[in-house]
Amino acid sequence: MAKSTKRKRKKTTTATARKRRTAIISFLKNERVRFIFGVLIAFLGIFTLLAIISFFFTGAADQSKVLNKSFWELTQDKQLEVDNWTSTGGAFLAETLVNKWFGLFSILIPFFVIYLGLRLMKVSDFSFIKVLLITAFGLVCGSITSAFIFGRLFPKSHINWGGAHGSQIERLLESSIGVPGMILLVLLFILIIVIVFRQSSMHKIQETLINSKPTFNGNKESQPPIELEFDEKEEPEEKKKPGIWRKLFSFKKTDKPETKAEPEVLLQNREQTPLPVTQNTVPPIRKKEPANDVFEVFVPKDEIQVAENKPEEKASPLAESDTNEETDPDVEILEDYDPKKDLSSFAFPTMDLLKVYNTGNRQVDMQEQNENKDKIIRTLRNYGIEITSIKATVGPTITLYEIVPQAGVRISRIRNLEDDIALSLSALGIRIIAPMPGKGTIGIEVPNKEPQIVSMQSVIASVKFQECTYDLPVALGKTITNEVFIFDLAKMPHLLVAGATGQGKSVGLNAIITSLLYKKHPSEMKMVLIDPKMVEFNIYSTIEKHYLAKLPDEEKAIITDVTKVTQTLNSLTKEMDDRYELLMRAHVRAIKEYNEKFIKRKLNPKNGHRYLPYIVVVIDEFGDLIMTAGKEIEMPIARIAQKARAVGMHMVIATQRPTTNIITGTIKANFPARMAFRVTSQIDSRTILDATGANQLIGRGDMLFSQGSNLIRIQCAFVDTPEIEDISQYIGKQRGYESAFALPEVVSADSEDKPGAVDLNERDTLFDEAARLIVIHQQGSTSLIQRKFSIGYNRAGRLMDQLETAGIVGPAQGSKPRDVYISDEYSLEKLLDSLR
Repeated sequence: MAKSTKRKRKKTTTATARKRRTAIISFLKNERVRFIFGVLIAFLGIFTLLAIISFFFTGAADQSKVLNKSFWELTQDKQLEVDNWTSTGGAFLAETLVNKWFGLFSILIPFFVIYLGLRLMKVSDFSFIKVLLITAFGLVCGSITSAFIFGRLFPKSHINWGGAHGSQIERLLESSIGVPGMILLVLLFILIIVIVFRQSSMHKIQETLINSKPTFNGNKESQPPIELEFDEKEEPEEKKKPGIWRKLFSFKKTDKPETKAEPEVLLQNREQTPLPVTQNTVPPIRKKEPANDVFEVFVPKDEIQVAENKPEEKASPLAESDTNEETDPDVEILEDYDPKKDLSSFAFPTMDLLKVYNTGNRQVDMQEQNENKDKIIRTLRNYGIEITSIKATVGPTITLYEIVPQAGVRISRIRNLEDDIALSLSALGIRIIAPMPGKGTIGIEVPNKEPQIVSMQSVIASVKFQECTYDLPVALGKTITNEVFIFDLAKMPHLLVAGATGQGKSVGLNAIITSLLYKKHPSEMKMVLIDPKMVEFNIYSTIEKHYLAKLPDEEKAIITDVTKVTQTLNSLTKEMDDRYELLMRAHVRAIKEYNEKFIKRKLNPKNGHRYLPYIVVVIDEFGDLIMTAGKEIEMPIARIAQKARAVGMHMVIATQRPTTNIITGTIKANFPARMAFRVTSQIDSRTILDATGANQLIGRGDMLFSQGSNLIRIQCAFVDTPEIEDISQYIGKQRGYESAFALPEVVSADSEDKPGAVDLNERDTLFDEAARLIVIHQQGSTSLIQRKFSIGYNRAGRLMDQLETAGIVGPAQGSKPRDVYISDEYSLEKLLDSLR
């Protein structure tokens, strides 16, 4: 009985102790308690900092009062008066930290204490390990350096500059390596500190040593994906320890990105003589260190550093390039042609024009991930499928679960369970990738319950975009592994965009245009914007004199009239042919080689040569154009798509109806790159991507990008209308060219002659068939011809004018159909024979 009572008491005592520990742990984890502790620690650090600062001024007077006395003796002596701002306690603390510990660099200790307080308050997200390492390095090396330098300069000061630590180690080192060795050691300390805090200094050292500027690789390794390893037997940790690579000086994100002021020299250069920037060269960027926490979505906030100005090289003289050109032996040597000289003061849009969304530090919902993991395992097990491992890669809107099935499990069985897994997860729609390309796993893409916004600012400000050297770089968004996705439009070379209404297609087009505006100078790129809806691209009208191209004598640079689209496309084909003529005469194969020759003054402008900017043609609502203009639209687009890559002309066309009569075989064959937002059916997905998947997207910018066989799932960057307005106004307020870039004139067939002066010797190829159609239907209607032959309104109108001149139909009668003068086919054939 006694033993039973003892056991019960022991169990009660153990349970009580466990409850107390749980209560204490929960108390310490309480957010309010942590905040209060943080405030107390931060105030302690501020108090210590004031004590040390005061010690430098009042320490000489207080030193005799605090030496050889304990802290309690000082506080008990009420008659003792000290000059330190923080009284006797602060004087004792400062004397101990400075003279008995680490000397001058003891001031790092209160800063570290303040940091700890701010971290508990969740005001600062510095990397703890990095701050600790820097503080320790500063205390050790700084105390030795201070003892060696200031100890010699001010030997009679009341301050022990290196403290007890620095003084003893300095004496030991000096006796071991001598004064010259100490000087070298101090220089080494300084060099390490400079490189740690300013990476650009490393490149300057390299440049000094090898007398050349360091090169940057545009294809930097991207941030490692956020991966969560799941094991069926072990529960994942709720929280992982923070990494050591969080950028040191970065507080919590605010609505506006914090940017440092540019050097004064740069401002002067912008106002007077801007720094020359060679074509397609990006100023070097400080490399962004990866994010601290493996659960955080990476939102880089890099700051651009201006590259030092290279000395201008002497340009080569005019050299013989054209077959009909001869170089004058007495020609003077000229400097390289600078296409940016006319707008040398042009400033690219700044990062503060783009909105920052506070979603970068949101932690992964481990409860959601564990629930989804368990549901996937349970669903597969219900159908007799066992897996050996599962891991998750968390993206901004989608989580990719990669599973490895047991040996002998057929992939088709898992692929057929797509709807069952979606039902168990209560997901809007999932997508199974079986197998994952290049991996021995099967992927299951599941939408997150709380998707994050991928801001345009986060991808534009990324190191990957800023350092890329693409000819036409486009920052599209972030992949499922949180990597910034960038592609070169010049290598696509054309892009087809499709998606149902309201799924992000227009935002995607704006993201493409915004990326180009942030990287390309107005002299390097022009855009042709075709907007049948009349409201999508009108916002870019303010940059007409900087970036837009249009037909001569046209009032608006944004093309909204369907009748003008055909003229513009025909003008672009003429521009393409003219450019090929220039390339042929210059004996080059691509626009890049041609422009390099022109910049080096190897091509004579007197012989028609000119600098060729890239031309990007963006067409919205392509389906509407095809329905109204038919073949007259498709044929010039096909010609441009087939040939224009080499001469720097690239097309981006978008439609909300990816049907086979809109996206024909000719269009698909010449647009290898595809962007597919959510569509309504598998048929539409196959039309745009040649594969299913676009019908399983979740919308709101969720998209699939295809360039060949592989599909990449991307969350398109969101750029809002106010942001575009700010960017356009920022560019539009600067000095531009006199007018928009003029496309070559093309004589329009509908402006040649009036119906009464039509030459029947130059009849349209469809003239006979149109005549038979009109006689059979006994209806003289232009729309009938347009509909039956799938041609544009202009061509149908010209056919009707020819039929009127031939006497087959009468004159126009307003809204009424024309009269048909030929009543039967026999009479018509006799008339056609006479015209032949």
